[in-house]
Amino acid sequence: MFDAIRSDVRTVMERDPAARSRIEVLLCYPGVHALAFHRVANRLWRGGWLGTARFVSHVSRFLTGIEIHPAARLGRALFIDHGMGIVIGETAEIGDNVSLLQGVTLGGTSTRREKRHPTLRDNVTVGAGAKIIGAITVGENSRVGAGSVVVRDVPPNAVVVGVPGRVTYKDGQRVSGIDMDMTDLPDPVSRAIEQLVDRIRGLEADLDSLRKTVDRDGLHDEERP
Repeated sequence: MFDAIRSDVRTVMERDPAARSRIEVLLCYPGVHALAFHRVANRLWRGGWLGTARFVSHVSRFLTGIEIHPAARLGRALFIDHGMGIVIGETAEIGDNVSLLQGVTLGGTSTRREKRHPTLRDNVTVGAGAKIIGAITVGENSRVGAGSVVVRDVPPNAVVVGVPGRVTYKDGQRVSGIDMDMTDLPDPVSRAIEQLVDRIRGLEADLDSLRKTVDRDGLHDEERP
């Protein structure tokens, strides 16, 4: 455990120019604290102490603002910069030398007990506020821009930006077209409009049926002596 904490401190000193001393990093960097809590929680989880593991994870979130599920698999030299608002889901897997900035979400899309969170390969950097959703893979040495929403696999050595995320650079070369196929992504606005139109059509059909019933009943009343 102490060797791991020393490694975390060394990682921060190497990657964060704002870090002035090891004592400062040890006392003032929530990412270092969250990783220490996670190691305890993960060990408890693997030992079958699931409730206790979740409680340790909950305490960590309360103290650091970083939520890491005890079952998540984290590689060596993970750098969590600032960290507030980071969420790492249960089946997420993170490789070595990965950097995450504040507000990053490694989220899931399925309610089944299956692999439903992202996998980040070695040397990936994820910018502030980026959302990586689903059981997808971000390849080695790739970077995800701040605020991006990634829902498709990202190839190695790529740069992804935008909502939805699009590959703009691959192997150091600018990509002229869209490298990831996004044509089948649902448009929530269009879907909502389609649902409203269907609802209106249903109401109009009900209204016509009701009007015909009223007219028929009124006609019968007039025919009575």
